[in-house]
Amino acid sequence: MTLPPGFPASSDLIAWWARVTPGNLAIIDRTRDARHTYAELDAGADRWARTLTALGVRPGDRVATLTGNRVETIELFFGAVRVGAVLVPFNWRLAAPELAPVLADAAPVLVVVEGRFRALGEAAGALASVRARWIDLDTDAPALMRGAMNGGQPRHAVSPDAPAMLLYTSGSTGKPKGAILPHRQIFYNAVATTVGWGIGPGDVAIVANPFFHTGGWHVFSTPLWHRGGTVVLFDQFGATSFLDAIVDEGVTLAFSVPTQIAMLTQSPAWGRELPSLRFLISGGAPCPQSLGDRVRAAGIRFREGYGLTECGPNCFAITDEEALRRPGEVGWPAPFLEMRVVEGDGRREAGDGEAGELLLRGPQMFGGYFNDPVRTAEAVDADGWLHTGDLASRDADGAYRIRGRKKDMFISGGENVFPGEVEAALSECPGVAEAIVVGVPDEKWGEVGRAFVVPRDGEALTVEHVVAFARRRLAGYKVPKSVIVVPELPRLGSGKADRATLKSADPMLATSAR
Repeated sequence: MTLPPGFPASSDLIAWWARVTPGNLAIIDRTRDARHTYAELDAGADRWARTLTALGVRPGDRVATLTGNRVETIELFFGAVRVGAVLVPFNWRLAAPELAPVLADAAPVLVVVEGRFRALGEAAGALASVRARWIDLDTDAPALMRGAMNGGQPRHAVSPDAPAMLLYTSGSTGKPKGAILPHRQIFYNAVATTVGWGIGPGDVAIVANPFFHTGGWHVFSTPLWHRGGTVVLFDQFGATSFLDAIVDEGVTLAFSVPTQIAMLTQSPAWGRELPSLRFLISGGAPCPQSLGDRVRAAGIRFREGYGLTECGPNCFAITDEEALRRPGEVGWPAPFLEMRVVEGDGRREAGDGEAGELLLRGPQMFGGYFNDPVRTAEAVDADGWLHTGDLASRDADGAYRIRGRKKDMFISGGENVFPGEVEAALSECPGVAEAIVVGVPDEKWGEVGRAFVVPRDGEALTVEHVVAFARRRLAGYKVPKSVIVVPELPRLGSGKADRATLKSADPMLATSAR
């Protein structure tokens, strides 16, 4: 595919919608009870563009944020785009020693920080010894913007491959990985998403995922702003307030991770009619079929998606009818994306129904890892294929199913065990709210499964009950050999379960399952 040589100022779609439909709502901020039109979003982006220019920010410079989901952060992103700067949203859930290496790696020239995160930022900055200008979003930014009001309206034409955003992926060990998201990735993801999912300017999406992850920015937000639609913004997820907003604001599109969806089904507001909602899509982790069934039983159209920071993040498309007919499948490749499923060393294509590593290639792929050519080369081969590290299978019709992480799979007595499959079965056990399975060493079988299960609120849960249920649903080699009941799971900054911590948990806590 031939890409245009550059994105000129005329390709700024926020400015375009501000001219064509200036009064249409771009953002409804439920946390602060405020509404912002496209004209207001465009004006805010211009104020930030002039301010960044006045502060000496140049094309290619990195501008970091340590803020919640705020309209000002969105305006800052589009303002940075206009001057060719790169937005780096920092994860405010990290502790200072965790944030410091991210700050040192990104080396921003400017950090825009919200007051509630100022102490975290300063502590991380002291550890990282980074020289950057810090601006308080509430106390410093308004005065700086007023001082830059009389400047011009800077516009910097950018190459499609120029970085627009730098997102750091979560992990429990090792050097942080900063995924470079070029302008072409964001643009092609927006086109692929709106075409593949049938999204238009009349749609209203609800967004409660944090802006330090691709899910907050690029599942619905940037695709919908490209189409002139409306985003209902939350600073943090709350199950009842989320459901209330769907009704109050006429929300048509919703995205949540399985943990959030489980919280929705346990909310006192669950079961109320949501007449405007066209579909709810789950992503970020495999969704247990029992949870999807509960959503559908409430009369909600439900789909499963898949993506990652390095590609998409919206990599598949499926209709409501096919999602109902093929529970657990994510559908067909989104427009522009090529896909392969390979086994072993990647030379053999997996057959229909066989699990193998998912490889992706297309214009909505990232630009590599920042300052890390070695790990970039490990992820992207010489032919341009991204090795996702995720296991998938493809059926005879070409529809895909995600089977879990390649590194999470373990071999027990010569048999491949996919934790996601076992977790899905355990999640259907009465009384189980969430389950994670990891492989641990075993003298006889090489590796065996160890399950960590979280009971539902107010329900008693015994190991014997979990094991008996698993034996009725799974082959013997898949049944976890030990089970640990825990009140909650340790999590990474992304909200995903921290499997590395679970694998190193004290084995004396486990109760033998067989």
